[in-house]
Amino acid sequence: MVEESKQKTKQKKVRDERPTTLAAILWKIVLLGLTDAVVFLLVLVMVGQERFTESIVTVIVAIIINWIYLRKRGLPAKYLAPGVLFLIAFQIYILLFSGYTAFTNYSSSHNGDQALAINTIKNASFRVIDGEDFTVSLVKQNSNGERALLLTSNADGQVYIGKDGKEKAVVAPGDYTLSKDCADKYAEDKTTCAHAAYTAKGFTPVKVADLSLFDKNKYLSLRVVLDPAKSNEGIKTADFSSALPIETTFSFNEKTKWFTALIADDSGNYAAGDVFKPGNDGFYHLNGNLKAYNLSGGWRVEVGFKNFVTIFTDQDLRKPLLKVISWTFIFAISTVLSTFVLGMAVALLFNHERLRGKKLYRSVMILPYAFPAFLSVYVWAGLFNRENGFINTVILGQTPGSEANFPWLTEEGPARLAVLLVNLWLGFPYMFLIVTGALQSIPAELTEAATIDGASPWQSFRLIKLPLLLVSIAPLLISSFAFNFNNFTIIYLLNKGGPADSSVVGYDVGGTDILITFVYKIAGFNGGTGQNYGLASAFSILIFLVVGSLSLVSFRRTRTLEDIN
Repeated sequence: MVEESKQKTKQKKVRDERPTTLAAILWKIVLLGLTDAVVFLLVLVMVGQERFTESIVTVIVAIIINWIYLRKRGLPAKYLAPGVLFLIAFQIYILLFSGYTAFTNYSSSHNGDQALAINTIKNASFRVIDGEDFTVSLVKQNSNGERALLLTSNADGQVYIGKDGKEKAVVAPGDYTLSKDCADKYAEDKTTCAHAAYTAKGFTPVKVADLSLFDKNKYLSLRVVLDPAKSNEGIKTADFSSALPIETTFSFNEKTKWFTALIADDSGNYAAGDVFKPGNDGFYHLNGNLKAYNLSGGWRVEVGFKNFVTIFTDQDLRKPLLKVISWTFIFAISTVLSTFVLGMAVALLFNHERLRGKKLYRSVMILPYAFPAFLSVYVWAGLFNRENGFINTVILGQTPGSEANFPWLTEEGPARLAVLLVNLWLGFPYMFLIVTGALQSIPAELTEAATIDGASPWQSFRLIKLPLLLVSIAPLLISSFAFNFNNFTIIYLLNKGGPADSSVVGYDVGGTDILITFVYKIAGFNGGTGQNYGLASAFSILIFLVVGSLSLVSFRRTRTLEDIN
């Protein structure tokens, strides 16, 4: 009997793991085929970009997925594989990448390899000079596949042609024709218009809309040199609609990887003829043994603990950082205490046994918690408007449109008060809910016995209800502190961390910035300049250590409350 039962269990297990219908088999083949096709395209793209490590990892993952779903056994793996894959992609990888970035110089000026830095400096070395304007007339190519760009002078109607941007080529009037509209105009006033040159000898037209991205970049890199004696000057276009005279401020030696200045810097940092050599992470101008100036644009390298050293030693960072840290703790602690006190008071009020309509009152109280926070914050930002906000003009009775009204969001002190008030509005319903639930678990016999023994309502609350409440909600208070320590939404959406502190040099910091919004600005995600992802990642690690350490200590301390039970 036992043997027969084992056999049935085994048969059932095998049957559950095998596709039982032809449709299931076909669906499996189709889904795996689509997945493999997407993986194949991704691998082709990555190989084209010479990202061989990522390509190998992608192929290995694809092989593992196919092995899991094509084998007959391993039913748990088939259910766990998608979740594990998403966990690795969206959690583990991000944590590892952020941790690695903290030990690099990854920033807006160091965001690639040396080849990218060279191209960036080359592109930035062109500058517009005084001269006549030019019109891009037509993109062309000849029978040999040479790419060319026709440029028409607006002043004298002269047409120039640039092939690979290396030589001057002036097209004689007999070697090109004008479009009918432009020909009529030229006959009248001897001036040209856009798309003046319609054809040119030896070339066939090519429409810009039909060009691939690669070809567009190729044409945009072309430069027409007008004077061989001034090979650094020429004509260049950036949008296929107009062109301007430009000059190159640097030349580059492909063999030595050196940049040489052709024109002196206006700020006096370097003179014509000065050389910039590649260093560890960029191109440096050497003044003896002293690195006096470096070109804007470098490459990403590992810098060890440099970002962490900057956090603790940078004099420009120290003042705003101490201010931000202190406000972060004040904000988080004040928010937890104020929301807990108000939420608990409302919960006690609506928990009175003689109160009628409890369900209705409780439903109204949780409305701020039910609405999306980002919508509520925008509404509050309008209410706090200094000149025409509801709070100033109606509640405080101040003059509408007056700049003398109370500066809720334009001065540091009032802005911090506004942040705390908004967070109190958004946070107390959560505390109200958890306290209401905890109150239901406190036996009524305890408070009745205390009342019989002569305890006042305050004594009953302080000695019985509050300790029992803390047993249940202390972990939630700790998690609330951790959440508000990184409460990006309320700070950034209400006032973007403002008002700005003009006394700080080199960093964008405001009066209501907490650590997470300050790090957000350092990373440059707010649209500013000077993105420093490495420093921002280092800050993120420190924030995690601070919050994790405080939470660990707090959770250990809350164990003493368990003795109350």
